[in-house]
Amino acid sequence: MENITVKDIIEMTGGVLLCGDENTVLTDICINSKEIKEGDLFVPIIGERVDAHRFIESALDKGAATLTSQHDGIVVAQKPYIRVDDTVAALQNIGAGIRKRHPIPVVAVTGSVGKTTTREMITRALSAGKKTFHTDKNFNSQIGVPLTLSRMDSESEIAVLELGISEVGQMDVLSELVKPNMAVVTTIGVAHIEFMKTQETIRHEKLRIVSSMKEDDILFLNGDDDLLKEAVEAEQITCKTLFYGTSDWCDYYAKDIEYHDSYTTFTCVHKDEQVKVYLNTLGKHNVANCVVALAVANENGISMELAAKSFKEFEGQRQRVIPLENKFTLIDDTYNASPDSMKASINVLCDMSCEGRRVAVLGDMFELGANEVLYHEQIGEFLIDKPIDELVVLGELSQNIKRVVEASDSKIKVYTFSDNEEAAIYLMATLKPEDIVLIKASNGMKLKEIVNILLS
Repeated sequence: MENITVKDIIEMTGGVLLCGDENTVLTDICINSKEIKEGDLFVPIIGERVDAHRFIESALDKGAATLTSQHDGIVVAQKPYIRVDDTVAALQNIGAGIRKRHPIPVVAVTGSVGKTTTREMITRALSAGKKTFHTDKNFNSQIGVPLTLSRMDSESEIAVLELGISEVGQMDVLSELVKPNMAVVTTIGVAHIEFMKTQETIRHEKLRIVSSMKEDDILFLNGDDDLLKEAVEAEQITCKTLFYGTSDWCDYYAKDIEYHDSYTTFTCVHKDEQVKVYLNTLGKHNVANCVVALAVANENGISMELAAKSFKEFEGQRQRVIPLENKFTLIDDTYNASPDSMKASINVLCDMSCEGRRVAVLGDMFELGANEVLYHEQIGEFLIDKPIDELVVLGELSQNIKRVVEASDSKIKVYTFSDNEEAAIYLMATLKPEDIVLIKASNGMKLKEIVNILLS
């Protein structure tokens, strides 16, 4: 935080100073008492299992001040205690207050799949011509977004922020905090459908990202997504809308797509302009992500040609292709999974040139609601005609993938293991230098354990 004092926090939150000096300077916000640093404002969050108010005293051994919703009257302490009614709401008010202090353009990114990679690509494209602030790690939630906003700085010329939601009404809150000038919606899938019930509801809630946007602001929609094709009319969107994707009817689109061993080439087209792009990652979905990054850059005055140069060395946080010398090639996509992202990763495996075997290690996908079995069965159906040699499944729900594949005429050999270590031992014993192995599941399946064993 820049030039923020306890007095500023009180004004932003409507809080009451119970003790301490209102002129105390604050340099950052922390919600984890174990990570607090000198100069931090501690914000104790009341979670489902733990109320972080219990850690206030230990946090203030290093920190500078704290919010509290559980102290009343005078508190005897050397450091400031700021009484608020709700610490999460107060955190959001702080984020909104700091956003007002930095009236730079903001690009907001949301969607069921591909938010982080798209945000990273947009950041890279904009950084070719502007000092760009962006979301750190996965700070995209009701708590993460205000934390991100609190770290905006006066040197940045533009910001790229990722917005993630899991329940109805959350996007309205985030949009009001962020006040985006441009917004990108990547896909409408079934992630969090357990809470939102239908894809149409998911679309509606994602598109509430425009609720704080003006008519001349720009919304970018993925034209490869059927639900987003009809979104403008269905949701009665009034701000300027541009489509991107791999179809030539889009305002920005990719053509002449070619997949190589570890990279992709394509031509990005906008009106009469065509730019050759060398993208250091694989997958049709990543081509679309790159196209919108170039589109956002172009609409912000940075030429597509200049922005495209930055993708030769792009390396995203989510999906990593790791060639292991004299061993095999590993596709580590263990961060999370939904039906759409699972299919996209399987396509990456299939698109890669392979002289050996293609092996898919798949685990359960979570938060899919009442139709969770059906969604896993659909992955099995998706696999049947794919050029995959072996399928390894882990988890109870993934047995439905196995069942569908085994019931088909597919030649895929299917194996199942009771735990990650057992699966890793099998892979270590059978994988050869020419083989490619994909590892993919929801984060709760902890398939990163397999990756770590394979990399050891």
